[in-house]
Amino acid sequence: MTHTPAVVVLSGTHLDTLLPQFARYSGEYAVIPTSTPLAAKQLISTMVADGIPIALLVVDHPIAGVETEHVLAALRQLVPTARRMAVSHWDHFRQGAAEMRTPVATGAIDAFMLMPRGKRDEEFHVAVGELLNDWNATVATPEVETIQIITPEKDALTRELLDYLGRVGMPTGVHTPDSETGERVLARLGEDEPRWPVVATHDGQVAAVRSVRDVATRLYGRPDEIELDQVADVAVVGAGPAGLAAAVYASSEGLRTVVLESEAIGGQAGTSSMIRNYLGFPRGISGMRLAQRARLQAIRFGTQFYTGWPAVELVPGRDGEPHRVVTEGGDVRARTVVIATGVEYRRLGIEPLEELVGRGVHYGAAMAASREMDGRDVVVVGGGNSAGQAAVHLARFARSVAVVVRRDDLSSTMSAYLIKELDANPRITVYGRAQVVDGGGEDRLEWLEFEHRDKEHRTRLEVGGLFLLIGADPHCDWLPAELARDERGFVLTGRQVPQERWDDELPPAPLATSVPGVFAAGDIRAGSMKRVASATGEGASVVSLVHGYLDDRRR
Repeated sequence: MTHTPAVVVLSGTHLDTLLPQFARYSGEYAVIPTSTPLAAKQLISTMVADGIPIALLVVDHPIAGVETEHVLAALRQLVPTARRMAVSHWDHFRQGAAEMRTPVATGAIDAFMLMPRGKRDEEFHVAVGELLNDWNATVATPEVETIQIITPEKDALTRELLDYLGRVGMPTGVHTPDSETGERVLARLGEDEPRWPVVATHDGQVAAVRSVRDVATRLYGRPDEIELDQVADVAVVGAGPAGLAAAVYASSEGLRTVVLESEAIGGQAGTSSMIRNYLGFPRGISGMRLAQRARLQAIRFGTQFYTGWPAVELVPGRDGEPHRVVTEGGDVRARTVVIATGVEYRRLGIEPLEELVGRGVHYGAAMAASREMDGRDVVVVGGGNSAGQAAVHLARFARSVAVVVRRDDLSSTMSAYLIKELDANPRITVYGRAQVVDGGGEDRLEWLEFEHRDKEHRTRLEVGGLFLLIGADPHCDWLPAELARDERGFVLTGRQVPQERWDDELPPAPLATSVPGVFAAGDIRAGSMKRVASATGEGASVVSLVHGYLDDRRR
């Protein structure tokens, strides 16, 4: 039996104002009022015991005789997956904003808003909509399934598909062959003994798949679908923040733009559960939503996207010929190329754990695996912002989250707002000067062994999940030798390029490489900041250099 998700509204004096505002959600959510913290606690405890999902907690601040922050903390313990919103009457809003500053900064509250003073306060409802949208994307079971996966069990490929489809914003359901949905899909397939998993896409196609690429091709096509006699003005390799920004600005300025992405649109940033320090999003935005909005924006201007096709070679153009980006699904010819492939998480290199990838061990945030961590003890290895965001998100589901770093602490690698959020979350503990050295399990991850550098001893713990977000290695094996890179493999641009490769003793432009007409932006570029905003800025900035190069070619 499925229950309607609930919105719980706690207010001692303003229910008559708040309930009419939340009436617009009553068609899809059960809007439940309560007037005291004790009543709210008892109500929510009963709802949790009955299996009723709670999407949003709304608390009227201030609460007489009680700290609002403490009330929300207690309710978070009961239902950690619910989004939390504090509202304040206009008579108290200015003082309330100062009082709620710390709870908002530490993640105890997802949003603090002025109580609506009348009808159609759409700024208020935008905030409510964002919180409900985020809950539905990360917690709720999809009501409408764009993709349906039929399989007897969630094997490694099924988990890879779920992770990919979650990152591209496709609501997906997994069904067993003997379920009503499974039988209906398999009847359309018409095979007695199909290979698993079987995937049904929104366009009515049903087929067994062997890889994520099979699904990506059905959704986005193949690069060889581009007409052979057409030459793009810009080929962007990589659809992370830098590549997406380059695509939006290039195509909006009339340049024929093609984007190739080896995995899911959004890159590493697309796996972030919530980016809170990106300009213009005061309540934060998930990496997936930011990436999909940018993709739709670029498509609106004419960009063509192809995912699941990594570039395997770049052949520089000679004597005025276009460059050629080679993939296993066809070549893309372009007058200019923007390299925006970002970086990959470094492999841990512990064989027993590598064998459990997809079965409790995950590289990256693996958002689709978060729900499976319910009630488990989880370890996140990494000290960057992506690791911090993953820990905060996992703490909504896991019993405990341990963040393990080799440094003394997180101060030199993670943004201060995230460190505060980790410190304030009772489910999260940070362990410095430690590293994972072993682990294993029968069919999935069951235990890990840690080495503590300061105490010179090892500890073995039972855990249910390991999320690895360590280091940053460039993937540049496909680039030609004449394109200059540093000793770690990052692409050199501008004055970083060795002087013997300068043209007429002048260095290349700031984002230009040693190969004319080839540019680099984002994390793949040597010396980049490794932040979403800086990558986006570089992606936008590179377009003016592309224009300059094309203008010179025309002249």
